[in-house]
Amino acid sequence: MSERQEQRVQERYHGLSGTEKAAMFMLSLGTEGSSLLFEQMEHEEIRELTNAMTNLGPIEPGVVELLFIEFADLLSSTGSLLGTADSTERFLLGALDPDKAGEILDEMRGPAGRTIWEKLYNVHEETLANFLKNEYPQTVAVVLSRIKSDHSAKVLAELPENFANEVIMRLLRMDTVQRDILEGIEKTLRIEFMGSLGQTSRKDPHQQMAEIINNLDSSTGDRILTALEDKNADSAEKIKDLLFTFEDLTGVDPTGIQVLMRNVENDQLALALKGGSDEIKQLFFSNMSERASKIMEEDMEALGAVRKREVEEARSGIMDAAKSLAEGGELILPGGGEDDELMY
Repeated sequence: MSERQEQRVQERYHGLSGTEKAAMFMLSLGTEGSSLLFEQMEHEEIRELTNAMTNLGPIEPGVVELLFIEFADLLSSTGSLLGTADSTERFLLGALDPDKAGEILDEMRGPAGRTIWEKLYNVHEETLANFLKNEYPQTVAVVLSRIKSDHSAKVLAELPENFANEVIMRLLRMDTVQRDILEGIEKTLRIEFMGSLGQTSRKDPHQQMAEIINNLDSSTGDRILTALEDKNADSAEKIKDLLFTFEDLTGVDPTGIQVLMRNVENDQLALALKGGSDEIKQLFFSNMSERASKIMEEDMEALGAVRKREVEEARSGIMDAAKSLAEGGELILPGGGEDDELMY
């Protein structure tokens, strides 16, 4: 990038508002990643972000890289703090007696503050169902009667069948709920559920950044890490240790490896395997015919000594192909979560 281009990128990035940066971040995460964040937002926040996303226009790759470099630096910095109503609420619930914390929070919210029922609408149905399944059916019926019907239906579908049927019967027979009972349920939800939710939902920031970089193309991820190394070498090293690497392909099943090999060039694979472990070499050789593996070994030997940078570029290309195939559902990368767990 020329000096003039770099200056233009810097000016474009520094001219973005916080909302525009957030919108660009959401677009970079793609549909699946951004949908998880949208679930945690209020309607007004979603509307503001989507408006900004619509008006962003074309964004140069260099501007996107600056965004992720800043994000990585902030995530990795132990000195960064974020003050919000929710973070203050979690702090009070963890630091004070529950009754005292509740009184202070009620004063903070005021008449215009969000009620517990409005907050529950932004909690994923599976998370809420996991909490409610340990409560009395009558309590669950009260909760479901107070939240929006579309969310209530999703939560009900996540409950165990017999338990859900009992809750439905209680809903059908429900009369007016006494004020003291309702206040008790609100207090339980506010202290036991929302409080614990805030304390347990935060991931390690280095793990978060590693997951983001794993979903970027390898060249962009490498540039972000290189820039981060200059600012915070320790954090960059921790993130590298958590990244999905070429050697991690040993966790892909044989069918997936065969699909991958059909989508990469033989000379690229031969170069990528140079200096690799016996395990990674055997992984690919065992999924070739005896003749093909013999040719591959001869090609690797014929390459002689190669630069580390060339090997890393070949591996990066193969990793990008693996990520693309995984997104298309043609193979499963290790560490994909419970939904991607293989069943035999």
